[in-house]
Amino acid sequence: MGDSKRRKEVLGDKYGQEEPIFPWLPFTKTQASQFVKLSTKGAWFGIGALVAWWLIVRLVGPAFGWWQVT
Repeated sequence: MGDSKRRKEVLGDKYGQEEPIFPWLPFTKTQASQFVKLSTKGAWFGIGALVAWWLIVRLVGPAFGWWQVT
């Protein structure tokens, strides 16, 4: 009898299902990996938006302020 057959007999209905990261946390390892990928993409999008906003404020902003002499 092969190891996978023994494992299937021991685990029963839980065979082939992913284990959670922690027993008290209902997220699987695949879901955690997907969250990391999504949050990384979101962070890069935020960095790009911040750079774009900085360029607009730094370069375009002074061009519109030349007529306001205080």
